[in-house]
Amino acid sequence: MATLLHLDSSVFPQDASVSRDVAASFRKAWEAEHPEGTVVYRDLAAEPLPHLDGVAASAAFAAPEDRTPEQTAAYALRDELARELEQADAVLIGAPMYNWAIPSTLKAWLDQVIINGRTSGVDSPSAAGTPTVVVASRGGGYGPGTPRESWEFVQNYLAKALGEAMGLKVEFIVPELTLAGRTPGMESLVELAEASRAKAHDEAGTHGKTLAARLAA
Repeated sequence: MATLLHLDSSVFPQDASVSRDVAASFRKAWEAEHPEGTVVYRDLAAEPLPHLDGVAASAAFAAPEDRTPEQTAAYALRDELARELEQADAVLIGAPMYNWAIPSTLKAWLDQVIINGRTSGVDSPSAAGTPTVVVASRGGGYGPGTPRESWEFVQNYLAKALGEAMGLKVEFIVPELTLAGRTPGMESLVELAEASRAKAHDEAGTHGKTLAARLAA
């Protein structure tokens, strides 16, 4: 049975979060296609992980028998998170844009799970090749050719961190203009926002169904 690792990081509930809502379409399609599969879910906003500190960071560079009790305890969490990633057949991440970058809770997960010599920093990272779908929602428009293209640090960062550093096979679903319906001055963009969201749901459902079917075969 295939395992899906699903991470949400929006501070808002699903009825107020586009990233959660679109990710839910992927998961619904995944579970419908592969009902006997396993989903490991982490709500990083509801249950945030601790930020990486010196103890946890140094533990990764020490041999297990040389670690202090504090390092051993801190590394246990990093090992748990890395194992969840390594054992997943697919990964789904909800990554809304907050102040032009990813939520700090998602960054905390990355800091914990990126372990040099294991999940990154080697020719064959331990989770390399894992198909990963990122729902990168954003309130405005940051695509190529837009005035704020250079302010986009969600896709650019995650493509590097997840894709190049960790070797995951990353695809993005990008519902944008999500603030159009409630932001003065964006009224003319509401129709485009709705179309973008509908397209994202369609893509998420298709990705979820196709990926689950392929892994279940």
